[in-house]
Amino acid sequence: MIEILPKKLTELAQSCPFPLYVVGGTCREYLSSSFPLKPDYDICAPVLPEEFAAVAEKLGFTQCAVYKNTGTVKLKADGEEYEFTSFRSDKYVRGVHMPAKIYFTDDIELDARRRDFTCNAVYYDVKAEKFVDPLGGIEDIKRKAVRTVAPAEKVFGEDGLRLMRLARVCGATGFRPDEECIEGAKANCRLLRDISAERIFGELRHILHADSKYGVKYGHYAALCVMRDTGVLNIVFPELSLGAGMNQRQDFHIHDVLEHSLRCAMYAADDIRLAALLHDVGKPYCKITTGTYHNHETEGARIVGEICSRLKVPKKLAEETVRLTELHMYDVDCKARESKIRRMIVSNRDIFFKLAELKQADYSACRDDLSEAPVITKWREIYNDMVAEGVPFNLRELKVRGDELIAAGIPKDKCGKVLDRLLLECAALPQLNERNKLIITAKRVVREIAD
Repeated sequence: MIEILPKKLTELAQSCPFPLYVVGGTCREYLSSSFPLKPDYDICAPVLPEEFAAVAEKLGFTQCAVYKNTGTVKLKADGEEYEFTSFRSDKYVRGVHMPAKIYFTDDIELDARRRDFTCNAVYYDVKAEKFVDPLGGIEDIKRKAVRTVAPAEKVFGEDGLRLMRLARVCGATGFRPDEECIEGAKANCRLLRDISAERIFGELRHILHADSKYGVKYGHYAALCVMRDTGVLNIVFPELSLGAGMNQRQDFHIHDVLEHSLRCAMYAADDIRLAALLHDVGKPYCKITTGTYHNHETEGARIVGEICSRLKVPKKLAEETVRLTELHMYDVDCKARESKIRRMIVSNRDIFFKLAELKQADYSACRDDLSEAPVITKWREIYNDMVAEGVPFNLRELKVRGDELIAAGIPKDKCGKVLDRLLLECAALPQLNERNKLIITAKRVVREIAD
């Protein structure tokens, strides 16, 4: 018996006049002893959704949604969420994510064949307390192997989004795709061009955080490598793939541009992984046009903006990723003056810690060196000094308000710019953060703006 199943689910199974199965991730997790923080419970049965829903409702389950055309019912009970699907067989138009036709069935093998990978096609009969394994998924789970439920060419040809799911599953579980799986994905990776940007980015988000579901160390890197090995990376990020085989300074880098980018994402904190993956995307373009990587951060910021627009990345994340890309070379030689570092910190206070995370990941990815980057040591000391000195990091911490500046003769239309300048002045000279000194400084700043 799967002891982790909620009591309410076992009660439901006992109440059903038909067998009720748990399928997919829950079975895979139990058999591989990998348990997420929040389980997903996918359940199924050889009955139509209306018949199942009637039993569940009597037992106190709340129906959140019913989709009769796909045989799907979404339920809640005792704080847990469930998704029920009737046994079915799907017919696809090549590459299109949603099936064109659905046929309900009572044949468990047919239901298994419409899924993606054998490790996700293991069933547990809750009432009978036994596993049902139509396609040999249990053995694949033991081998930590990902194998398609049908010829890989067919499985990936049916639904292009499965190409992304392959990488996601491998990254999250630590399983490896078999050779047929890799080759089938390669043959169909172009189908991703027909999948909506929103769905692709949704899967990409899961991939970039694949290590978090079951705690597989560097699982997101493994997922990105699967994307690379199957050609998917070239479809989603053709700009990034240009870095393959493009060597860098051997005194600092041991990887080519593409591998460095993948490893930067590998070492990156989970909140900056998109920026880490794309931070050097400008290098191939600069190399091709100028023969050097000079100014690649500026070119990279432009390209990242285009990528984010194409993938429909949420606005805030897109803007942040562009800025981090543009700033990632700041103080690269660790020679910038302290006064400049202080002003940079205040100017970029909303992303400063993320920039530091990116700088550290970039440093680690160069030679797989996990020691602290010298620039991070330098920046931390400066930041701690700023905090100790009482440097204002935002307008609320300035000892003067906008209305006070206006009362002192500062033009209203210049007030915003003046306040921003005062913050920068105080970053280097925190002793200026006194009302009278700030007003005097503000008048000087206005004259400078006018000139």
